[in-house]
Amino acid sequence: MSSRVLEPFDRFLRDIDRGHTPSLAFQPGQDFPTWRAALIHQVEMLLGALPPVTATPPTIIDTTDCGSYLQHKLLYETSPNVTVPAWLLVPTSATPETPAPGVLAFHGHGDGKDQLVSRSNEPNIYRSFARRYAERGFVVLAPDAIGFGERATDFHRYGQRDACNVNFLRAALFGMNLLALNIQDDRRSLEVLADRPEVDGGRIGCAGLSFGGTRTMYLTALDERIRAAVVSGYLTTFTAYALNTGNFCGSQFLPGIYRYADVADLHGLIAPRPLLIEAGRADRGFPIEASRIAYSHLMEIYAAAGSPERLERDEFDGGHEFHAEASISFMERSLLPL
Repeated sequence: MSSRVLEPFDRFLRDIDRGHTPSLAFQPGQDFPTWRAALIHQVEMLLGALPPVTATPPTIIDTTDCGSYLQHKLLYETSPNVTVPAWLLVPTSATPETPAPGVLAFHGHGDGKDQLVSRSNEPNIYRSFARRYAERGFVVLAPDAIGFGERATDFHRYGQRDACNVNFLRAALFGMNLLALNIQDDRRSLEVLADRPEVDGGRIGCAGLSFGGTRTMYLTALDERIRAAVVSGYLTTFTAYALNTGNFCGSQFLPGIYRYADVADLHGLIAPRPLLIEAGRADRGFPIEASRIAYSHLMEIYAAAGSPERLERDEFDGGHEFHAEASISFMERSLLPL
């Protein structure tokens, strides 16, 4: 009986990927509006049907005076029996008579919304980037995503299971996608922010790191009420971060998407609106080489959209982290009046 060499599953996937070109990947010379409409339609099809969105008014349950801004604790429904807790930071300069631009601040993996509003001056800017926006005059809303912060579930009883993956599988039992449910929550968060009397609803941005960057990318692509976006620590290729390193989870996963688009194509759906990409040269989960390759493709898309000057890149000496000053300066240029 002849021996047979059993190859790992990685080899099987690498062989498929080697000759793979997503069917709706942007190609030079394509008409941008036609390409964008086709890919948006496909993304919406993959996201699937979702429960109805509710529009009950949010409730303020606590307020802290932080000097230059007020920090409110909000609760609001996004769909039946789903309540989202969020921090709302309102600068004292923002009033109904003088509304300010708003920013949705999306956390990544970790402690949820609380890590974005720290008032300490610790070096980890990620733990305070929402606060820093508020100190510069932006009204900021920072909600918890499913499975994080006050919406976390203890899965240790199942044997140290990853909550993102367990929640993904639970939603899949009902034919729903976890990323889609988070996007629906984020759309409701956008409405809550835009409806605030202190906010100019025509000047809203979105920013996030890692999983927060994933959410920023999808929400901004799908909802044109967002006028500018900062995606930090996420622009890469599916080959680099999903297939080569496995650095993704059920919260970031849209089944079937790589059949149609790579990560840069999805970012390209934001064009022609302003977009800042942040990338740390020492980011091990999102290697800088892959980020540069993806950014080159993204530049082609923005050029085709007629707005190459609205795409910016901040490549810095650092790891998987948020580079706050570049982000805030970008939002000021994009959302504040001249």
